[in-house]
Amino acid sequence: MPKVTVDGVELEVPAGATVLQACELAGKEIPRFCYHERLSIAGNCRMCLVEVKPGPPKPQASCALPAAEGQEIRTDSPMVKKAREGVMEFLLINHPLDCPICDQGGECDLQDQSVAYGRGASRYHEHKRAVTEKYMGPLIKTVMTRCIHCTRCVRFSEEVAGVDEIGALYRGEATQITTYLEHAAKHEMSANVIDLCPVGALTSRPYAFEARPWELKKTLSIDVSDAVGANIRIDSRGREALRILPRVNDDVNEEWLSDKGRFQVDGLTRRRLDRPWIRRDGKLVAASWDEAFAAVAKVNPGKDIAVIAGDLVDCETMFAAKALAGALGSTLLEGRQTGLSYDCSNLAAVNFNSTLSGIETADVVLIVGSQVRWEAPLVNSRLRKAAKAGAKFFVVGPEWETTFPATFLGNDLSVLDKLPKAAADALKGAERPALILGGAGLGKGALNGCLALAEKYKLIRDDWNGFNVLHMAASRMGGLMLGYAQPGGIADLVAAKPKLVLALGADEVDFTKFADSIVVYIGHHGDKGAHAADIILPAAAFSEKPGTYVNTEGRVQRADKAVFAPGDAREDWTILRALADALGVSVGFDSFDELRGAMATAVPALGHEGLADYGALPKAAKAKSEGVIEAYPIKDFYLTNPIARASETMQRCSAELLHGEEFAEAAE
Repeated sequence: MPKVTVDGVELEVPAGATVLQACELAGKEIPRFCYHERLSIAGNCRMCLVEVKPGPPKPQASCALPAAEGQEIRTDSPMVKKAREGVMEFLLINHPLDCPICDQGGECDLQDQSVAYGRGASRYHEHKRAVTEKYMGPLIKTVMTRCIHCTRCVRFSEEVAGVDEIGALYRGEATQITTYLEHAAKHEMSANVIDLCPVGALTSRPYAFEARPWELKKTLSIDVSDAVGANIRIDSRGREALRILPRVNDDVNEEWLSDKGRFQVDGLTRRRLDRPWIRRDGKLVAASWDEAFAAVAKVNPGKDIAVIAGDLVDCETMFAAKALAGALGSTLLEGRQTGLSYDCSNLAAVNFNSTLSGIETADVVLIVGSQVRWEAPLVNSRLRKAAKAGAKFFVVGPEWETTFPATFLGNDLSVLDKLPKAAADALKGAERPALILGGAGLGKGALNGCLALAEKYKLIRDDWNGFNVLHMAASRMGGLMLGYAQPGGIADLVAAKPKLVLALGADEVDFTKFADSIVVYIGHHGDKGAHAADIILPAAAFSEKPGTYVNTEGRVQRADKAVFAPGDAREDWTILRALADALGVSVGFDSFDELRGAMATAVPALGHEGLADYGALPKAAKAKSEGVIEAYPIKDFYLTNPIARASETMQRCSAELLHGEEFAEAAE
């Protein structure tokens, strides 16, 4: 580890560290525009200049200079100060005076650094250049005259997203950043370039001119658009959530977020259920809470009650519903809405055991029945990192456009019993072999065949567990921990012919199978579940209640309440507590804290945040793998849940990016 001196302070830095990183270890702030910790080094903004001895008698770019033994680094010398002022002056030559109307105002790196490191006045009087706007799709608004050519957006698209859609044209002052032929950016993580842009060149199109950052209340939450559980921040004003931004968590989402998780936010205010409804003479009519509870009590289901949990439900809601069903004498609980049925007796067999950060270190990965790009874009970015490190990929299932080199082994699951020689040899010789089983594979009964593969190729070793199941629903692992799994899935509930079906935001269920049951829908959007319901009880969306969520790797995380639910809608647990009174049973809690405490007592792992321990993998039963994966479960990435389906932005993304519909205002 080389020893360097930064402004008179001697310290050791890791081998391979840059001078910029050495300065940061010493507690010095180094300004930068092009440098980013998760992207390759470009060294083209020159804002990070420092003085280094021994070396040339001029300031050097610290982001691209390796730290070496005996270096004396100055970050505050007159030479450095003058150099940074000069760089800032050059950057501002062509930058428009847009700050009062720029959406980046208040959280702009260029604003902050020009105040901290710039000169007090400009010496330039020439005309500023202007650049025509580029169309980057329905999510990204461009004002390219503001662009300072840091190339962060270019490097993100190439390196993290794995889609070469953004690049630079021309040279020198004429340089322009644009998408290929000015088409929309079509990958699932395109909007992360908005966060990366250090100026106002790339901003959020749906959020344009909505609010200033100092007007917003910031609430820490968890993304429910998929099973990754990305850490997010909800920015709200009054009773409306205006935007969602990613938070840094290296173990889960790093600092990225999928476009759906970010932009479905406008769906939180549309198509909302804000009062109870009761079906009379075939039509839903508005009712009071008392009338709705009386209608449920009139059914008097006794133990003939079943509970179906939707994809976005928090653990507290599921536990409260389980307590209600248990008090009535029922154990009919199911969370796999679309009919999946797989063995859940050992949760290690249905968990992403490598962990999301660990999968980056795999050297051979077999993907079975998973279209990872749509099912979990943030996992796909991790797999791309593994590929860049040399990992080999093999895929069983219909072909899809990967962002890393992969060999497709066909659709027939019988290939699991005898892998082709290339795949078998790769797994045998791998130090960290991994398998990812997706929803399409689970639906075809591939779990046992994959467990057999795990034994055959030693996927579990002393410091490595390469057996992974990739879920698609934010509520799935929490539901499985709480017992929301019948041996035969939804079919068991249908066979039981319950008098009353309690649907907790369940919108993907075929309710025609419950034609003889009274369906009570507790949810927040007028989606498929509400259309099939006999009684609707309006509940809170994920942003309107505190809750616990468990992601696909078994990581327990908690979200806070950002805003209040609209109209007469209430938090789910309060509705279930009132239902218990209406049905004349006791559920054992009267407050949210009591509910959370009871849940932690019943399932201790849900009592604290962090990875749950599910134990060792079970042994595989002897059976042949069979069946053909004809398609993947997700047909439209942008419209997978009721919030996204209510979102105008997601509707437009679906129409334009997936179905090629053109919009008249596209080139505005």
